[in-house]
Order: sequence, then structure tokens, then C-alpha cells
Amino acid sequence: MKIDIPDYMPDWIKNHIELYLNDPEKAHLWDASLGGGSGMLYTLLLITRGRKSGELRPLPLIYGEDGDNYIVVASKGGAPEHPAWYRNLLDHPECEIRVGSKQMTARARTADDEERERLWKKMAEIYAPYDDYQKAAGDRKIPVVILEPVTD
Repeated sequence: MKIDIPDYMPDWIKNHIELYLNDPEKAHLWDASLGGGSGMLYTLLLITRGRKSGELRPLPLIYGEDGDNYIVVASKGGAPEHPAWYRNLLDHPECEIRVGSKQMTARARTADDEERERLWKKMAEIYAPYDDYQKAAGDRKIPVVILEPVTD
């Protein structure tokens, strides 16, 4: 599978994707100060299919775990619109995730209100700026996404 890194991404994200593709164990831990947090945090590489282009789109994201599932937050830094990767998942919920050197297919779904409340707290404990992002997003309720690994 060929994964292209889009040119429009900031260099620090391109570099993280490149590291994930070449040295996933090293890329698994990320220095959160690059994104406004502090300390080292675990990241996964989410690979979605572009809803318009059909191309594979990689993006490293901070994650949490809930049972066998992986949890990510579609914050886009508190922007008023959802990130492209989330919109891609709405159209194509099947995706690939890489968690360190583990690679798997997953099916994405948006947490319902009850799940979101519980999972949001968990994710804000991992990365405190999420609470500020929700304030900045105004009326946009930032989605919490559950990535459920697909087993054969």
C-alpha cells in the first residue's frame, strides 16, 4: 500500500508521519510540546481514505484506549469545522491504524453522547489542551472517535 504524505501539512506533522512509516516504535512516543501540551504522549498513525480523492491519508494522533478500542479526538485545535480525517471517516469508516509496530484494520464510529462524556474525560487527562479546544470550537461539539479493530 502506497501512502503519500500531503504537501499541505506542516513540517512537524510530515516529519512525524515519515518517522511512523520508517521507525514506528520511535514515532509511537511524541513530544507534546510541539502541539501545545507537555511531556511525551503516545500516538497512533491513522490512515483514512480521502472522501473526494480516494487516496490514503495518514495522520498521527494522540490516542487513548478503552478496552480493545483506540480513542482519538477530532479537535482540529478547536477550529470551527471538523478535521478532514474525521470527514473522511464519516464517508469511509474502515481505516488502518498503526500503534507502534502493530498494524491493524479498524472501523471508526463517533461516540454517542454518553460514551463521549466518559471518553472525553479520559482523553483530557491524557492531553489537557482538549478542554481549551472545546471552548475555542464554540458551538461545534468536538467528536470523540472510537476505532474498533476488525478481527477476522
